[in-house]
Amino acid sequence: MSFKVAAIQMCSGMDVERNVETLKTLVCDAAGQGATYIQTPEMTGSLQRNRKALFASIRPEESDLVAKAASELARDLKIHLHIGSTAIDLGEGKVANRALLFGPDGHKIASYDKIHMFDVDLDNGESWRESATYQPGCEARVIALPFAKLGMAVCYDVRFPHLFRTQALAGAEILTAPAAFTRQTGEAHWSILQRARAIENGAFMISAAQAGVHEDGRETYGHSIIVDPWGKVLAEAGGTGEAVLVAEIDVAAVSAARAKIPNLRNSRDFALVDAV
Repeated sequence: MSFKVAAIQMCSGMDVERNVETLKTLVCDAAGQGATYIQTPEMTGSLQRNRKALFASIRPEESDLVAKAASELARDLKIHLHIGSTAIDLGEGKVANRALLFGPDGHKIASYDKIHMFDVDLDNGESWRESATYQPGCEARVIALPFAKLGMAVCYDVRFPHLFRTQALAGAEILTAPAAFTRQTGEAHWSILQRARAIENGAFMISAAQAGVHEDGRETYGHSIIVDPWGKVLAEAGGTGEAVLVAEIDVAAVSAARAKIPNLRNSRDFALVDAV
């Protein structure tokens, strides 16, 4: 089954309403090019480092501006729209980094809260503590859609291959890791991580990304990407600015790749024994 997919590259600022307008423009562009599954990047709604300002701008899911716009877009354009993530107010000082998937009727099909928190100290002086603000999720997601089974993940999750292997063993044919990768880590690892997750699981990998210098001062790597199950890059955006990345994919390529290299089937349990 062949169909067109799209990855939307953004440079989200701190104004949620302005980001929503950008979202609408880019999604409509992708749908106009024939994409029926469209994915946006992590933190589509806003990129905001200031904790106080973040809490002032976010809402519970039922009143979230990104969720509302995405539902309407999915319904009006008759598409599956995957919001890579947006910040959702959980109450009591807790926030979720939540991905949302809407169907062509506008109803939410699934959500996923980012499991792995980006708590790192980089050698260029950047320091990040997502766990200081966000509540990590604890449930993986594989959703049976009319065209394929889809696995949901977000950004830093891509460095944890067992998450994607679990999804592939559950039948996922399309894996995802929409992101706001830092420029430093993206230059070093983004492309190889995306291709590795696709190759080792014999699955398509679709990852929309944030790109460029943002209002809150951070710089993201961009290079939104669509990879086939054999590791071939079908489409890739540049490192700065907005972009609409569209590619036609055939889900039959998943079974073909897994037949050639049946590593999912050949995997064996083993024991780890200390050296004497």
